[in-house]
Amino acid sequence: MTTIVDHDAYIAAAPVPFQPLLRRLRQTLARALPEAEEVVAYNMPGFRIGGSVVASYAAFSKQCGLYVLPGAISEHAEDIAAAGLRATKTGITFSPRRPIPDALIESLARAARADATP
Repeated sequence: MTTIVDHDAYIAAAPVPFQPLLRRLRQTLARALPEAEEVVAYNMPGFRIGGSVVASYAAFSKQCGLYVLPGAISEHAEDIAAAGLRATKTGITFSPRRPIPDALIESLARAARADATP
């Protein structure tokens, strides 16, 4: 498995159909979390504030995932379901046919930031 050194390298190595989604996700998270540092943790690109990675994303063979702190997922469970997306305790999966809306990305990122900062 190749070690990913930054967000650009991760997106470039992702399946081509997912690259536009990942670029948009990165831009939306950066806009929602302007104080965050871009990092790679657990071989996934993410955004860290203080000592916490508050949001990260990944591409798989058939879908992409957005990962945030658990409180953000539970706080926005109804919005996630209304968008027709599936969620786990810390992540939401989506695809080019059913992308995650920018407004939901921003809301999740802000909620995760609030959970991470005392």
